[in-house]
Amino acid sequence: MSVTLKQLAASLGLSPTTVSRALNGFPEVNAATRVRVREAAERLNYHPNTRAKSLATGRAQAIGHVIPLSTSHEIVNPIFADFIAGAGEVYGQSGYEMILRVVADAEEERAYGDLVARRAVDGVMVHGPRIRDGRVPLLDSLGIPFLVHGRTSEITSPYSWLDINNKRAFQRATQFLSDLGHRRIALVNGLEDMDFAARRRRGYLEALDAANIPPDPALMRQAEMTEPYGYRAGMEMMRLPQPPTAFLASSMIVAYGLRRAMSDLGLKLGRDISIVTHDDELSYLPNDGDIPMFTATRSSVREAGRRAARMLLQLVTQPTDAPLTEMMEAALVLGASTGPAPK
Repeated sequence: MSVTLKQLAASLGLSPTTVSRALNGFPEVNAATRVRVREAAERLNYHPNTRAKSLATGRAQAIGHVIPLSTSHEIVNPIFADFIAGAGEVYGQSGYEMILRVVADAEEERAYGDLVARRAVDGVMVHGPRIRDGRVPLLDSLGIPFLVHGRTSEITSPYSWLDINNKRAFQRATQFLSDLGHRRIALVNGLEDMDFAARRRRGYLEALDAANIPPDPALMRQAEMTEPYGYRAGMEMMRLPQPPTAFLASSMIVAYGLRRAMSDLGLKLGRDISIVTHDDELSYLPNDGDIPMFTATRSSVREAGRRAARMLLQLVTQPTDAPLTEMMEAALVLGASTGPAPK
């Protein structure tokens, strides 16, 4: 059985206005109160009356996520799924619905325009930004609040975003491997027209330069991040006249492919070969335990979804706060997959 807003407020000893503002992420409500209210709302099964709220505010009480068909595989990607789970949690607590629309690539611009023209959404979350992403100026011209999960290089106008420090994460991971004595360090990256992958490559190259290690194009790969890609890249590079002694992988999925390749070659992780991967703390692919399987740069994509959703709802309710930006740092977690370079 669910409770009303007044009942929720009474249980907390707060006014209904304060509770409503806390659930909607208003900054004038302090962080501790917002957490307390959200936890109570979940515990007491409070669900806002979306229709009543929509009539009262003049808003659609919905956030849009538009996915082009060329990247529709993202819907079954555990990274996308965990981000959506985190964002959806915040939307639901704040009385907002999520509208997910999959469209042909050529229809993407029209889809945004249609959502705005019909006032179907109050804001838009942008996924998978490319280096020069035209969605930022498009959404800016449409005059709708939006937030980019990631960043887009070469866009000089201000916009709201939440990102992890991809460059620093891969710089630190490469330095860690070079400190272990590795000189042949391979990069198995995502597609480098994607902004996150381009930043990771820059971090990797800068760390090689700092360690006086000449970059070798034969040790660099880019492709869609799948397990077979990791496997193929690992097998190909281990056949080189001077194979790598360590790999830097763009995701846990790629790292599993690399691990399978090394196993097929009879190599033991941490002794014969080293792997560092990026770990989004995926719910379906955990890298945990007393000693994690992989040494990893770790940043929770589900938490990123929560934070990004709160920021976007703040842009919706308080548009004068724009633009909002947040950089999340990745931690370097030591696991069983790394060791000194073999002699």
